[in-house]
Parts: sequence; structure tokens; C-alpha cells
Amino acid sequence: MEFRFELALCAALESPNRVVARQLGAGIENPGGRIVDVCVLTPGPEFDRRAAIAPDRIPDPAIEAAVGPGEAVPLTEAFDLPPDRAEAVAERAAAVGYLERERRDGRPVVRATARYPDDWAGSLTAIENKPDLGTPGDLAAQLRYDAALGLFDEVVLATASYVTRAHLNRIPEAVGVWRFDPGTGEREVVREPTALDPDASGVEIREERALRTDVALVDPAAKARKRRRIAERAYGKGWRPDPPPCAHATTTGDGRPYCERFDRVVDPGRDCGAACDARESADLPATDREGLRDDRTAWVADPAGDGPRRQSGLSRFL
Repeated sequence: MEFRFELALCAALESPNRVVARQLGAGIENPGGRIVDVCVLTPGPEFDRRAAIAPDRIPDPAIEAAVGPGEAVPLTEAFDLPPDRAEAVAERAAAVGYLERERRDGRPVVRATARYPDDWAGSLTAIENKPDLGTPGDLAAQLRYDAALGLFDEVVLATASYVTRAHLNRIPEAVGVWRFDPGTGEREVVREPTALDPDASGVEIREERALRTDVALVDPAAKARKRRRIAERAYGKGWRPDPPPCAHATTTGDGRPYCERFDRVVDPGRDCGAACDARESADLPATDREGLRDDRTAWVADPAGDGPRRQSGLSRFL
């Protein structure tokens, strides 16, 4: 249920004024300690410049490397990494179009194809999905983590349940609440989120116990680096999963994997394996994920074509 809810919410949130992605790591001191269900990125002033570079995620070490669009830099000087790792990063960055590679005097050198824009990502909103508030699991702890760290500009809880005052009292006041109907795509704002401060230091909750909470203090620079990485990941990844290679598989009009045999959206990783009695191996069904994403969001599939689209009148979630 939660997977179908999540995909329906992602589809409903898409618009030409934002980028939507799902399942992104949001831990800093403990990188695997927090996974955000959905992230919504709104463009910043230099969004077009970032979109013009590549439709894929640019590797973080390549962005942080001592290399720009000017004179080529020897690979060993550009990256403060072991040689094998530097080679792999440079190869990936060249494959996505951010770096150019050549050899001079027998040594590999790299040059950036463009200056990486500092102010391309505007706001980042984290959305935690919990369709059924009757089985909250670790919901309160996850939202306390997000509110204390302040990595995102806003944090929202999305649910299909009727939201009571008791539910609201169990989560941080800064967290907004949406009631979302995955069948109709309609969304009711139960409580507006309070703006957090990503430019301030934050507190990352490492572990909560009955009489003790272990935390790490995170400075603004570390938060800024993580925000850029989340923005890059969101821009390159999106939210649509591959449909399963099954004769019954297809996709909905907005690109969600769909099973004609069971007449519903499916989770290919859980619903469509060898345990499914109806499974019939086949080629992947035809789907145009990139075309849908290009048409429906601020992401640009082919920056070498007509050029990046100009963003204007950026709305929030209306």
C-alpha cells in the first residue's frame, strides 16, 4: 500500500516548476541513518545553467574537484582521491558530460565543460509517507530527526488517514501534514509546514533510547554540501521505477508500473518476482520515462537540443 501511495503522490506533485524524486539518503554524520521517502526540489536562479550541463547526476567528487572550464588539470591534481577512484569518477563525469578528458605529455588531464552553478537548487522539501496512521512505526522519530537537523527547507507528513488532534500532537510542530487520496490525486493541507533554517547549524539524532539521546552537531557547511548532493541525486534520479519484464506488465499514463493481470499498480521489487504465480517473462514493456519527466517537470532531458527551459512564476504546491 505504501509503495502505491508514494508513487501516486509523486505523480500528483509533478509540475513544470519542480523536480520530484524518491528514496534519497538524508543522513550527514551517519549517511545511511535517514532515507527520505519523497523530495521536491524547486529551481533556484541558476537552474537553467545546471540543466544545460547534463540530465544525469554529476558525481559529487567531480563537483568538488579542483577543476573548472579553464585550463585542463592533471587528473592526479584534480582529485584528492586514490588513483583508481579518481579514474572512475573522471570516467563517470565525462560520460554524463561534465568533464572532458585528454592526455598531455602522456598524462591524463581533465577540464570541466561548464562552471558548476552554486545557486541552481532553490528549496528542498522532504515528505514522509505514512498512509495509515494507525500503524505509525518509527514515524515520530523520523520526523524529529528531520526537524532537529533542519537539512530541508520544509518537512511534510503525507497520509491517507483522517488526521486527529492526537496525531498532530505526536509529531513536531514544524512538520506540515497533508491528507492525500491516491485514487483521485486530491490533497488537503491539514497543517502548513513551518520553514526550517538550512543555513543554521543542526542537530543530527544518532540514536534515541529511554533515558538518553545520542546526537551530532552539524555545521552549516556540512548541511550545504549535503543539500547539493541531495539536489544532484534528485535531479538525476526522479521517481519512476522500471516496470517488470513480464507479459502482464505495462505502465499508467503517468509512468507508474502496472499489472494488467491483477489490475493495479505494482511494486516490481516485491510483487513481481519468482513468487508471483502469474509471472510470464517478457521484454520490458515500452515506456517513455524520460519523455514523461521532461514534459511534466523542470528536468531537461536533452540540454543539447532546444536548450534549457526558462523557469518563471515558480509556484509551490498549488
